Amino acid sequence: MIAPGLGALLIIGMAKNQPWTFHPLTADRWSDFEALFGEKGACGGCWCMHWRLRGKAFDEGKGTKNKQAMKKLVTAGAEPGILAYDSDRPIGWCAVAPRENYARLENSRSLQPIDNTPVWSIVCFFVSKDYRGKGVTTALAKEAVRFAKARGATMVEGYPYDYRGKAALPPPFVYTGLIQAFEKAGFKEVARPSKTRAIMRKKA
Repeated sequence: MIAPGLGALLIIGMAKNQPWTFHPLTADRWSDFEALFGEKGACGGCWCMHWRLRGKAFDEGKGTKNKQAMKKLVTAGAEPGILAYDSDRPIGWCAVAPRENYARLENSRSLQPIDNTPVWSIVCFFVSKDYRGKGVTTALAKEAVRFAKARGATMVEGYPYDYRGKAALPPPFVYTGLIQAFEKAGFKEVARPSKTRAIMRKKA
């Protein structure tokens, strides 16, 4: 986390003596975001615009247009999420922002607000293939709460999948995270829109 005037918060990862650091995505870190997401924009040309754009606008933008839209947000001064690093290498991403920033979420039938509490929403994770299964998602979820709190949030919400006992999708398609990672990060389930999707919260 980088709050104004503060350095990066250091978290020790699952591997022994393996420090991970976290930074907001800002214009000077765009090349790291670009490197992490690669030619496919993480998955299918998304560039983490899935929740910010609805239907046709997102589909027509897959690839270059979505990338340009995200870059425009970042160069304008927005901090749409946080990057995780192993030394100087970007290894993970978490998108977190006030819920109202996500047009698709605001119009979701299954993920309607459960009450009037203002929340920041964690809507996406992307972790480098060789760092999956090492606790990066859990660390990012914890860091997202600190990041949001430093910017005025009092409650952070996530929408993970629960595939315990069921066949899971490949990691890139479970981009809102798995329920186990949120539980380890201290989130509590507050609603269950479906058998495989939970709404979880943690006070910031």
